[in-house]
Amino acid sequence: MTNPERSALIVGASRGLGLGLTETFLRRGWRVTATRRGGAPGLERLATRGVRVETVDIDDDASVAALHGRLDCETFDLIFVVAGVLGESDRPLHTVPRAVHAQVLLTNAVSPILFAEAFSDRLLPGGTLAFMSSVLGSVGLNTEGGWENYRASKAALNTNARSFAARHAERSFGVLLLHPGWVATDMGGEGADLDVATSAAGLADVIEARAGRTDLAFLDYRGEALPW
Repeated sequence: MTNPERSALIVGASRGLGLGLTETFLRRGWRVTATRRGGAPGLERLATRGVRVETVDIDDDASVAALHGRLDCETFDLIFVVAGVLGESDRPLHTVPRAVHAQVLLTNAVSPILFAEAFSDRLLPGGTLAFMSSVLGSVGLNTEGGWENYRASKAALNTNARSFAARHAERSFGVLLLHPGWVATDMGGEGADLDVATSAAGLADVIEARAGRTDLAFLDYRGEALPW
């Protein structure tokens, strides 16, 4: 579906799924603002096609406040916080330094919610606030363990997003936790089931199909509900 009136803020679009989502919404006629933390040649190339490129570090309150100020006159139909880290997540929990655990939890589970609090005033009625979650964040589906600190951080993100939704019970926008599938990115690694374009298209389809809804949901890229 193409709707040139719609606008999106994609947070964490330097590469991988964030970049893929930026390209997908741009092709669908959305007006897109996309953020990076550092250098991002792929995103910078999209600037020549009309993407507004901004810089923000979601772990830095001053950086988030500065972005909010720079986007003072902007409102969005979609704010999608994609940014996240792995942080030695392939290692057992007890073998990873405490400082690494703290960083993974901060970036994956706390900073996205703080960003949402700062930018909730920029969402249009009927819009969508989306967070990049993972099926690994499902406590109910965790029967095999593995990827322990990453898994825990996404479960924490889901819990924090539910608390955000409860705290903003009278909100005029929907809240989505989205699982992109196992995607061939730097984070997803080799052997993944999906390419970026397929996952990004599926995520965009889900978001567009739920436009106007104000409920909370945990869905995969096909729109199927996942157990919390």
